[in-house]
Amino acid sequence: MAGGYKADLRGIAGRDSGPGVIWTLEESEDLNANLVRFPAGEGVGTHVNDEVDVVILGVSGTGVLRVEGEEHALAEGTLVVVPRGASRSTRSASDDFAYLTVHRRRGPVRLGGRPGSSRSGEER
Repeated sequence: MAGGYKADLRGIAGRDSGPGVIWTLEESEDLNANLVRFPAGEGVGTHVNDEVDVVILGVSGTGVLRVEGEEHALAEGTLVVVPRGASRSTRSASDDFAYLTVHRRRGPVRLGGRPGSSRSGEER
């Protein structure tokens, strides 16, 4: 990625209806970025990330990002920083809701708290 990398996130969000992760940055060794899309009423349930701060940027449509119980309206161009250790969830308010998550790359996502189990992919 010496010369940089460019992605048309609005174009990707317009072509792929999801739900879930519809694009992942694979060209960086330092950053993890995922474009996530959900139809109205869907999203990611409440969870806590104890490892890294996360930047969340609205790409299309509208939705709600709840951080530590505080609701943030998320729309195209809205950026929210979620601090490490904060609980968060998302919920789509429109059929075209998409947002980008960006954080420092870390190890595989651990699901269910089982030691030794892991899955890479969607940032949680």
